[in-house]
Amino acid sequence: MHRKRLPGIKASAPLAPACALALGLALPGAGAQPAASPSPVVFLDQGWTPAERAWYYQFSQGSAVMSYDLFLNLEVAGSQELFRSDANSDRFGLVTQAADPQNNPDALPIGLSKTIVKRGSGVDEVQVGLTCAACHNAQLNYQGKRIRIDGGAANTFDMMGYVNALDDAMQATLADKQKFDRLATRLGAMSAGARTELGKRFEREAVPIHDYRTRTLATPTAWGPSRIDAISAIVNRLLAIETNIPQNTSTPLAPTKPPFLWNAPHGSWTQWRASQQDPINRNLVESMGVYLPMNLHSRTPQEGLFDSNAALLNLQQVENQLTRLAPPKWPEEIFGRIDRQKAAAGKALFATHCASCHNAWPYTWTAPNKYGKRFLEVGVVPQKYVGTDPGQFDNLRPYAITGHLAPYLPEPFKDKQIIPTGALYLITQKLVLDRALSQIKLDEQQTINLHGYRELPPPRQTEDAYKAAPRDGVWATPPFLHNGSVPNLYEMLLPAKERTRQFYVGREFDPVKVGLDTSGKSGSFLLDTSLRGNSNAGHSFENGPLGNGIIGPLLTDSQRWELVEYLKSIPEEPGRATPFGGPPNAVTGTSPWSRK
Repeated sequence: MHRKRLPGIKASAPLAPACALALGLALPGAGAQPAASPSPVVFLDQGWTPAERAWYYQFSQGSAVMSYDLFLNLEVAGSQELFRSDANSDRFGLVTQAADPQNNPDALPIGLSKTIVKRGSGVDEVQVGLTCAACHNAQLNYQGKRIRIDGGAANTFDMMGYVNALDDAMQATLADKQKFDRLATRLGAMSAGARTELGKRFEREAVPIHDYRTRTLATPTAWGPSRIDAISAIVNRLLAIETNIPQNTSTPLAPTKPPFLWNAPHGSWTQWRASQQDPINRNLVESMGVYLPMNLHSRTPQEGLFDSNAALLNLQQVENQLTRLAPPKWPEEIFGRIDRQKAAAGKALFATHCASCHNAWPYTWTAPNKYGKRFLEVGVVPQKYVGTDPGQFDNLRPYAITGHLAPYLPEPFKDKQIIPTGALYLITQKLVLDRALSQIKLDEQQTINLHGYRELPPPRQTEDAYKAAPRDGVWATPPFLHNGSVPNLYEMLLPAKERTRQFYVGREFDPVKVGLDTSGKSGSFLLDTSLRGNSNAGHSFENGPLGNGIIGPLLTDSQRWELVEYLKSIPEEPGRATPFGGPPNAVTGTSPWSRK
């Protein structure tokens, strides 16, 4: 692949490790932009202390995008504004915040963290990386107020746009000597030798960012805010980028919105495809998709194959903290009072038309497992029945080349040159996890906790199906459906053919229909539901036989508003976290879905 190089640096120059001088002279907080004082953030009672919230916003999950000092001092393409400025972070929907001396001294936006990467040379590198809060945290804006939703769906973050802009900034610095000189000056690299070493490092670090943009995220359809094709991104990193087998690349055409995290540790299944139970596997795989350093190119484990920068203990801590995260309660003093009479009528309608899939408080639970833990039943609904976009299940190429991984695969795939992509994906992630587990010392109880008290190996779904989780707090997670193709809760109750076909993904909250502003006044990305991966079909309330996308009868307009009012009203009390492992008086039930 053609790569630009800095003026005055020979293409044949070897790429060097991080320049110690530059690392030592990075300017803490450089580029923080003074801005007009916004309104104070409204924090809802979700069961976390301020200290737990602050840690979650900035903890490291092992992701490492680029050197921390380069990130703090890099300019955007086309101007001298710093890339890490609040204005630029806000431009791509990251939630900005003030500095926190303990967790965030450089005032990074929520979801960016400082990560220490240990290299084989014994030199630790300080890097900036993404963490789960970038995608699994939200802020609802309404009439100048900012309402924080911890563990929510990041309805404003445009990850694809942000990565593209970061690559543009790196490439512009490679091509523009004046940009590079300003960067070097800010980093204190004043001598010719220091600038040469800095240039080598910058060239080296530009490569994986450019590869991520042009290979991992290469797609003809922009995802826009609140949506990421996480499955394709992870599979591409594991099987194509990090293995150096580009033939294994799949085009990421099935973007989904990040699911909300309250009740995730408690559920019988997680992820949109109801494909996961083991939390440490789920969380590490998510890290793999966002720049977790992994060695999948060496020839043997002795040379480092399957090594990674996995932060397993941090991932364990965040999972344990999420067990105490409560769904957000509708703030009536901001969004308006709930009509309790309508909500009561909506509750009865929900029990009739929705509760067979969506478990309702106080929930039905599985029987206790061998660790004495129950899990709340999550509906698992066949895709053919609910009829929503099938991209989650048909987007990956069917087969993948195993290359140098072939000798380390279990039977029946050992030494096979080509195997199903899904199989190679699952095996490779497990080999990385097993390697990481072998490098930490946990006793039996700590290991059980690490796996969320799940019995291993976990079962797997036998058909393509979507998760139907409880709806507590769903009002705070627009846009709706797994791919964010429906702008508000009201439209979720319409016949699918009557839904908006194109809408702007706005940043202003709509408390009437309960969703996002679609006028274009608060957001300019136009979501077109006719494009592949963007379908808003299915989950339709209309007359006809149930199945093939119809999940309930045609509702009257009054019934729709009653259901919307009920969904606004749950949870009924603030700070009500679900007891992990089940309450003492748990009601045991089979899966809410009985048509499988």
